Amino acid sequence: MKTIHGIENFPADEASIVTIGTFDGVHLGHQQILKQLTDTSRKSKLKSVLLTFFPHPRMVLQPDIPMRLIQTIQEREKALQNTGLDYLVIQPFSIEFSRLSADDYVKQILVEQLNVRKVVVGYDHRFGRNRTASLEDMCHYADIYDFEVVEIDAKKIDSTAVSSTKIRNAIDHGNIELANTYLGQPFTLEGMVVHGDKRGRELSYPTANIDLQNQHKIVPKQGVYLVKSKLKGRVVYGMMNIGTKPTFDTTIPSIEVHFLDWNGDLYGQAVQVELLKWVREERKFKTVEELQTQIQKDEQNCRSSIPLRM
Repeated sequence: MKTIHGIENFPADEASIVTIGTFDGVHLGHQQILKQLTDTSRKSKLKSVLLTFFPHPRMVLQPDIPMRLIQTIQEREKALQNTGLDYLVIQPFSIEFSRLSADDYVKQILVEQLNVRKVVVGYDHRFGRNRTASLEDMCHYADIYDFEVVEIDAKKIDSTAVSSTKIRNAIDHGNIELANTYLGQPFTLEGMVVHGDKRGRELSYPTANIDLQNQHKIVPKQGVYLVKSKLKGRVVYGMMNIGTKPTFDTTIPSIEVHFLDWNGDLYGQAVQVELLKWVREERKFKTVEELQTQIQKDEQNCRSSIPLRM
């Protein structure tokens, strides 16, 4: 898959089959759509294209409403690598772009820039200024510009019982295993390792304090999780705490990971963690000793949940 930033950089001499959308999470429902797209592209000898937008249109049009993205644009690009797509086209979204009429959107973007021969969209797809144009309008333009509209089978997609809303709800409730099942891959968090208050070191459980780089990324329910990372080429498991460390009467939220059997220095490095399992709620302990005892139990829990490696 090749990523292209800006539709003007797409090789317009290549005829394409295009689907359009945010595809946040690249979950099982999205994967059904992409399989239909890539299967059809091979049969039709067309280049398969996913046209998406960044920033997310709501960030531009409704900046006061918080976004809760399952994936950053970088995570989405990585998740799409193994879908069989030929091209991911990331079009910068702006107020000016949002004002394109449906006519100009189809003519300038789909026909002239992407050389579209087929468009794969859902029954509820909306496009053009103020999203006023519908699937029926897309079919009208298809007659004018000689391309085909392939409607996604809503019943087939609905049969996966997956939606971005359901995934966010699972993440909010700490049900990370359900979220991962919907996603077809582990939910991830990524950020820079920064200096913290060194509490973990005092407890004999040094932690990497992760500063998320994207303020729009959804953060799971506070608590302890089993996680997995790749550090300097090595797969390492760990236990992650999301919360405010109430035993120490702090109120500032943090994300900290104690990596099991790891002693390397990670300060200033970008780290991605895959969340695998919910372990327990974060709670306040009467003494530091009680907390230490619980952390030891957490470690045993996490170690016993690590998949057997050959």
